[in-house]
Amino acid sequence: MKHIDKLTVNTVRTLCADAIQKAKSGHPGMAIGSAPIALAIFEQLKKKPAQADWLGRDRFILSAGHASMLNYALLHLFGYDVSIDDIKSFRQFASKTAGHPEFGHTPGVEATTGPLGQGFAMAVGMAAAEKHLAAVFNREGYPVFNNHTFTLTGDGCMMEGVASEAASFAGTMKLGKLIAIYDCNKITIEGSTDTTFTEDVSARFTAYGWQVLNVADGEDIDAIRAAIAEAKQDEVHPSLIIVHTNIAQGTAKQGSAASHGAPLGDDVITDWKKSLGWEYAPFEVPGEVKAHIAELMSENDKAVREYDAMLEAYHASHPKLCAKLADWLGGKLPEAVMSDESLFEFEDKPIATRVCSGTVLNRLAERIENLFGGSADLAPTNMSELKDIPYFCPETPDGRNVHYGIREFAMAAISNGIALYGGIRPYCAGFLVFADYLKPAARLSSLMGLNVIYIMTHDSICVGEDGPTHQPIEQLEMFRATPNTFVFRPADGKETAACYLAAMQLDAPAVLALSRQNLPRLAGSGREALKGGYIISEGKDPAALDAVIIATGSEVSLSIEAQKLLEAEGKSVRVVSMPCCELFEKQSSEYRESVIPSAVRARTAVEALGGNYWYRYTGLDGEIVSMNGFGASAPGSLVYTHFGFTPENVASAVRRSIEKTEK
Repeated sequence: MKHIDKLTVNTVRTLCADAIQKAKSGHPGMAIGSAPIALAIFEQLKKKPAQADWLGRDRFILSAGHASMLNYALLHLFGYDVSIDDIKSFRQFASKTAGHPEFGHTPGVEATTGPLGQGFAMAVGMAAAEKHLAAVFNREGYPVFNNHTFTLTGDGCMMEGVASEAASFAGTMKLGKLIAIYDCNKITIEGSTDTTFTEDVSARFTAYGWQVLNVADGEDIDAIRAAIAEAKQDEVHPSLIIVHTNIAQGTAKQGSAASHGAPLGDDVITDWKKSLGWEYAPFEVPGEVKAHIAELMSENDKAVREYDAMLEAYHASHPKLCAKLADWLGGKLPEAVMSDESLFEFEDKPIATRVCSGTVLNRLAERIENLFGGSADLAPTNMSELKDIPYFCPETPDGRNVHYGIREFAMAAISNGIALYGGIRPYCAGFLVFADYLKPAARLSSLMGLNVIYIMTHDSICVGEDGPTHQPIEQLEMFRATPNTFVFRPADGKETAACYLAAMQLDAPAVLALSRQNLPRLAGSGREALKGGYIISEGKDPAALDAVIIATGSEVSLSIEAQKLLEAEGKSVRVVSMPCCELFEKQSSEYRESVIPSAVRARTAVEALGGNYWYRYTGLDGEIVSMNGFGASAPGSLVYTHFGFTPENVASAVRRSIEKTEK
């Protein structure tokens, strides 16, 4: 290794070790061991540190997010808005240098990572987005989208199933601008990977359709650079570069699991620095390293200027395309879409909300050209296909439908990557019961504030004959318990349209829970659903309400039938449709009070899933008609009745709540 390379690598390593030691917390092992890899990547990334979201940049995702200090050290050295004081405040409250990389929190961090394997899958999504946008916008002489996506992974990422799912997808789609570098140090928290992970990763990725390159010595930065250059030459196959490293390279804890997730210790760091001949103070960056990086950046800055000049010429040559690109990157829902009444037009007959969803989705696709997504092999049954539009694949990269295959987790994580790349509105679809498979990625959607639309059909025990394995119970409560997640369960076509419009304006993910069975069109449904909750059927005497029924989805019409039974007995009962509690909670207190008056304590919530969430609305005097166990295999209508979802049973629950308030 040349002197300047060695000095720069050791600068990265000592910054990592010093910051982790000062924080008394962190993961030094991989950060130190893979420093040459990360440096080789950062050297040749197209980037504009003063404008971290510069359109022409290459993307880098640290999938092994526990090595976050490595990312921060490189961001600091290459001029991003990460100061040495930020490095010194690693893992401290309100610091830019959080324990794991966080998108939107640290300039230059492209994705929130840490849950292993998901960063890899998000990189696949970014590469897919680049390929699609290039097909749509690039013209001869104007490579507007022409970047590589890099991800640095570790042994843990390679073990996680989501990485395997995503790798298979990437190979099939021939995402040749994707370069994954695998830091193979063969150590995890529990020790050597030989105890659990002895597979031939190279053979596996070759079988996926990847180009696989090997670097035997992780200290050989020139070999790593050469491998990256070779990977770039193949734009047909994604590339995996396997680099064999030592965890905590050069320290007394080299090769030890003890270095994975704990500071090295002052004595170990002191002895290690002596062995390196390191004579600089903690957190000091040698002037020679600063000058070297400035020289590297001068070449990069030339490429930035060339790209910016090209983009300016593109604006002059293709003004209509540029206007469209600006709209796509802006991310705002067009006003014409918001006011389009045709979105709310449905036949006056019972229709499943999954069918309504398919209708609305296709109407939106005609008006929103960057709507892009697909299903986990369920498009024909969850109605998520965009009609008369090609599928995204190597032959038609401009296609907007996606075959994700039976890979719910990767589908969601890839969708996150697409959203992070920018310019595309991603959606993905599956059965609600299988949301369990994609929940970890949906959680990251929430954490990053990504507007990914999750279309989840077959939303209750009315799935019927497929039985309890396919009948969701706890899934909506799971999503409702997740901060910054909006759950929508519409009752008919008009509510479905309103839910889509509301969902697409969020800085958050949206989960649309949709019925398999037909539901009646409801009088009074429509744009009011944009408020999350509203009065769909007023009691006969609004000034003297006896009770309020709160329902969602298929149980709204059921609740209206129960209302009729109760009003025949002389009771005034209001039915509130609550397609999205999270939106309702964002309305003014005056509006919420007008819908669910605090004086009316007799409240009954009705939903054919788990019901613990609804106590926040029903209180101690209320009743909940919901599922307290799993479903059963039988025709949906039979299952529905068996578990008490009848007008009579709902009416009985309302009577009980009224009796409680009268005591």
